[in-house]
Amino acid sequence: MLIDLRGKVAIVTGAGRGIGREILVTLAAEGVTTVALDVNPSELDDLAKELAASNCTGRQYVCDVRDYHRIQEIVQEVTAAYGRIDILVNNAGVTGDGWVDEISEEEWDLCHDINMKGTFQMCKAVIPVMKKQKYGRILNAASFAAMIPSIGSAAYASAKAGVGQFTRVLAGELGPWDITVNAYAPGMIPTTLNHFTELPKEKQERLLDTLTLRKWGEKKDVACLICFLASDYASYITGTMIDVSGGKLATQVPRAAYEKAADEGL
Repeated sequence: MLIDLRGKVAIVTGAGRGIGREILVTLAAEGVTTVALDVNPSELDDLAKELAASNCTGRQYVCDVRDYHRIQEIVQEVTAAYGRIDILVNNAGVTGDGWVDEISEEEWDLCHDINMKGTFQMCKAVIPVMKKQKYGRILNAASFAAMIPSIGSAAYASAKAGVGQFTRVLAGELGPWDITVNAYAPGMIPTTLNHFTELPKEKQERLLDTLTLRKWGEKKDVACLICFLASDYASYITGTMIDVSGGKLATQVPRAAYEKAADEGL
């Protein structure tokens, strides 16, 4: 099976670094014309150089997903340039750590405005284009926290849970136009936001003990899932959230299997 995305046009938010950048570069390598959105101009410039070196086509725009007017401008430019938008990946996001009685209103609002409202605004802007062409793939970044939150993450967990429910509703609304909408929920994939691999060794070991596949995930694991969901092979998958966590808490004590394997000499 070969996934063929050649000729598609994709917008990826938060594409300057981390998982978003990996998603965009992977799509570009598959022949997709990519449109990168990020708030950091220097990271977009660096991305543009990387894409040019690989002879990949696309554009880069400085954009805050809280700015609906700016989003509309970009969607109009992209549609005028390429005639269509096939894929939207709402990857942009921020963390929002803090206990409920300690987190500020400003931090709470920032977390929800980027993670939840930003996703809504991007979808709202591209839906008319996708409806007109009667085709589209919308992919929203949720999180494992949307399923099982951590203490001190009420803002982040509630925003990402909102993304999950929003995804289901939007899938239902857009089904008649052959537009699929799905969410993806990364687990323990080290990034500049979570700093997993910079934690003390003891804390890293405790976190790894919660994984069925006892290793850190890689950004490529998410990018490959996005390629599949954006392809025609996933045309009958919509309104769901896919866990990309290495089986985090799939069983009550995943570590027990590794202890048994060690006893058997593995």
